[in-house]
Amino acid sequence: MQLSKRLQAVADMINQGHRVADIGCDHAYTAIYLIRNKISPYVVAMDINQGPLDIAKKNIDKYNLADSISTRKSDGLQKLRPGEVDTIVIAGMGGRLIHQILVSKMDVVSSAKHLVLQPQSEIPFLRKALMGLGYLIINEIMVEEDGKYYVIMKLRQDSLYQSDKKYHLVKPEHICFGRLLLEERNLILLKYMQTERRQYINIYKELEKQSTKQAVTRQKEIEDFIRLIDISIGYYKEDK
Repeated sequence: MQLSKRLQAVADMINQGHRVADIGCDHAYTAIYLIRNKISPYVVAMDINQGPLDIAKKNIDKYNLADSISTRKSDGLQKLRPGEVDTIVIAGMGGRLIHQILVSKMDVVSSAKHLVLQPQSEIPFLRKALMGLGYLIINEIMVEEDGKYYVIMKLRQDSLYQSDKKYHLVKPEHICFGRLLLEERNLILLKYMQTERRQYINIYKELEKQSTKQAVTRQKEIEDFIRLIDISIGYYKEDK
């Protein structure tokens, strides 16, 4: 089974030997990949909708993996027990929804060693919110697939990492674009920021044709964002 580039990046974040819960598992492709490639010994594939779970079960049976993959209909983490898995995966959901799922079952979340998250939107919000919960991003990558950009992050709540300042998000650009991505000069992130900059400049030019209060306010917001992009692009030009 070959995963999409996005799901492959998610799977690559999983530690060898970790038991995994895949929240919003869809058709269980990630779970099947983890078991067949001997990355994980056990996966709980969970989804809030019965339809995807039915397809997931068929896929699991196709590969004779029912002993290694458990399927559960669950609203987020509600049907997962504390200590049942080592890594919690949530991919393909909005940042606020991911945060809501996590904070609703912190006893389960805090019992896991790692979180592997792939938010579809509101990524700066999620980075900041997770930092507020005591989690640090210990690995972060960005992939491009079919013209879309995806961020995948691995997090841990651990005093060892808390003492290492390189994982702390201390500047606005760290929260917006990811400190690890910026400091490693990730080329996909650079392409993304350059694309965003061009798009926002075009929006700004359109707003200049308007004289409403809302347009002026929006122009100021865009100016601030472009300034933040320029600061971030500066990471690729200087020794930090």
